[in-house]
Amino acid sequence: MYNLTEQDKQWVNEVWDKIDKKMCIVAEKNKHKIPYTVDENGDFDDCATGKFPYDISWWTNGFWPGYMWLLYNGTKKNVYREAAENAEELLDKAFLEYDHLHHDVGFMWHISAGVNYRLTGNEKSKLRALYAADFLAARFNIAGNYIRSWNADSDTDGYNKVIIDSMMNIPLLYWASEVHNDTRYKKMAMAHADTIMRTHIREDGTSHHIVELSPETGEVYKALGGQGYELGSTWTRGQAWAIYGFVLSYIHTGEEKYLMTAKKVANAFIACASQSDFIIPLDFRQPEEPKIYDTTAAACAACGLIEISKYCSEFDKKNYFDAAVKILKRIDDGAADYTTDNDNLLNYGSEAYYPGRGEAGLNTAIIYGDYYYTEAIYKLKGFKELFW
Repeated sequence: MYNLTEQDKQWVNEVWDKIDKKMCIVAEKNKHKIPYTVDENGDFDDCATGKFPYDISWWTNGFWPGYMWLLYNGTKKNVYREAAENAEELLDKAFLEYDHLHHDVGFMWHISAGVNYRLTGNEKSKLRALYAADFLAARFNIAGNYIRSWNADSDTDGYNKVIIDSMMNIPLLYWASEVHNDTRYKKMAMAHADTIMRTHIREDGTSHHIVELSPETGEVYKALGGQGYELGSTWTRGQAWAIYGFVLSYIHTGEEKYLMTAKKVANAFIACASQSDFIIPLDFRQPEEPKIYDTTAAACAACGLIEISKYCSEFDKKNYFDAAVKILKRIDDGAADYTTDNDNLLNYGSEAYYPGRGEAGLNTAIIYGDYYYTEAIYKLKGFKELFW
């Protein structure tokens, strides 16, 4: 990894300490919850007791325990481990809701139960993650060479929707392949990654969010606008999923094509981000007004850029690494809340571009923003364990 300056090392250490100081209190307060966002008082909600869709099967429910494991591994404070283990046990109820589960079981169990097993050797956690991997593998379409993202009631015309987010779920299959000593899981993950390269990544390095594919051939039926501004625009979190997801596929397989794709997408992201001084909007092609930001995209992209920098020439290494640090400093300067007035760490996360539909889900707290920001700082601190 590219070396931090002494000044940046001091900044990283200060940010890490501020996160830890806040989260010791917040984790104790919320150790029996699985948060997603905060209420009007700044208190975390609870998907473990929430109503559909923000219930136990909500796709983000692995990020809180993953967040806690990051902090535990970096500090060895038991409050974090206890919160992570409690959330993992609560997630067992989701296995009983088969019809509510989806390809995001990777998000839900790879960085919760999977990390627990990899850090502590917990055999029950290993089984949970393997159950999730088998569920994900069962969604693989052998005729089309892709993993279906959503369930039957999501599709109306005989085509399957596949989303760019899926690149962050397939590391669960790479891991399962190693644990089982069975290449089938890895081959399914690689086949899916190859399909995403062909169907979702545009020539200029930007990405589609949603593409409908034929379940018989895997050919593209049509692209959809998804959570970005409009069809053909550049949804920043989709770009971030692709940056991090493809470099993870490279790390797990050694296949150069995945690193090249990660760089291609990252180059497009950096070029656009530089136009906004590395303050990341929800969509790089959204109008000037209203101003909608997405710190979740920013933090996730930073994680991917840090990983890419480890596998580059010296010149390219500096390019990707410096971009990640710039992004993180912008978050630190304008979006991070290190006080205990609110449970969330980051502000200005956004779910999707919803013009004319109110402010719900825009410029708000979202748990995966807190997770990825902490993971990026964790990486800069020099911790080696790869959670994905």
